[in-house]
Amino acid sequence: MLDFETAKLPEAENISQTSSGEGELLDAYSRAVIGAVEKAGPGVVHIAIRNQGGRGGTGSGFVVASDGLIFTNSHVVNGAKTIEVSLPDGQRAAARIVGEDPDTDIAVIRTDGHLSAPSLELHDSKTIRPGQLAIAIGNPLGFEQTVTTGVVSATGRSLRSRSGRLIDDVIQTDAALNPGNSGGPLVDSKGRVIGVNTAVIMGAQGICFSVASNTALYVLTQILQHGRVRRAAIGVEGQQTRIPRHLARHTGIEQASGVRVMRVIEGSPAEAAGIRSGDLIVAIDGEAVGGIDDLLRLLNHARVNRDVKVTVVRKGEVRERYVVPMERH
Repeated sequence: MLDFETAKLPEAENISQTSSGEGELLDAYSRAVIGAVEKAGPGVVHIAIRNQGGRGGTGSGFVVASDGLIFTNSHVVNGAKTIEVSLPDGQRAAARIVGEDPDTDIAVIRTDGHLSAPSLELHDSKTIRPGQLAIAIGNPLGFEQTVTTGVVSATGRSLRSRSGRLIDDVIQTDAALNPGNSGGPLVDSKGRVIGVNTAVIMGAQGICFSVASNTALYVLTQILQHGRVRRAAIGVEGQQTRIPRHLARHTGIEQASGVRVMRVIEGSPAEAAGIRSGDLIVAIDGEAVGGIDDLLRLLNHARVNRDVKVTVVRKGEVRERYVVPMERH
């Protein structure tokens, strides 16, 4: 005769082991989040601004150097007349803008007084992978030091900035962001910064974005060296144009589109190099140009005042012109 209690014991033991395993997994997850927040949280600041019209605004930021350098978003501090930053422990200090780059929505500010706060470590964003833990720390909706968690949903995204230019290498995450989170850090399980939180798609379910830490570091370096991010310009106005199949076959061009030059600015590097209205730009230094965004991306600071090979299609023939780009202002 089967003993009911005895028969159920193995199943009960399995349930107990499963529950224990889930508990251990949850504890490991919790420990990772708690450890990351304890490391990064003390360096996350609340930012309050007043603009020329007396209107106020708030955002987040984080300390990146012991002398008071702080990362935030350009849209948080742009046009600010006064800036005040505060830390979770109550420290406060006035701050000023060192430099900003609306094209990447990154700004660097510096406190006028000393703040006793740890600087956060910027981690190489090229090493992050979809699925890894992502933790956002900030001050959403006026609630200080709020923590939300999720995963890295995707890397290498592009996001249109407020200036109209595409921000490359953007991290997509499902860690919840709300107004006030802007400028705060997105950190990994070790509390290292992998992104600067910048945007949420309104009406979407958990689609949020952060500017990759490598981009933020590049902007910081440019601002400290030049006071701004240097970019190149050749002096043309253009629009993305589809390349007809017969032209692609004839010229050996593999891409589907290029940039049609609609106007060449008088006295510009493009005019000096012989680029004409009607030319179709298809490459810069051998890298394909499929549209305006590609053209802007390739005309970076490294190409200012240097010979740049611009490949164009004119009257069905591929031609090369060497242009010396000027700095874009």
